[in-house]
Amino acid sequence: MKVIYKDKIIAKSNKTIVVEGNHYFPPESLKKEYFLETKFHSTCPWKGFANYYSINVDGSQVDNAAWFYKEPKDAAKEIKDHVAFYGHLVEITE
Repeated sequence: MKVIYKDKIIAKSNKTIVVEGNHYFPPESLKKEYFLETKFHSTCPWKGFANYYSINVDGSQVDNAAWFYKEPKDAAKEIKDHVAFYGHLVEITE
């Protein structure tokens, strides 16, 4: 699986974890230079407190386009630090 924004591959992995239809990419699969952690947060009743990244490629930025769980609840511990993306903001493809 790979994530593309503005014709750049910003994440790529053959080891994503699918939860609720979303591919969660392992942290080492991200090209970190394109990611900026934001102050936005949300809460999932069974996964816990979500943190967000904005993505910036060549000066084009999409805010809060990806989310991850630094300290997920036990039910979601396998996705700790893995990153999922909003498909309407970036391209997610095999």
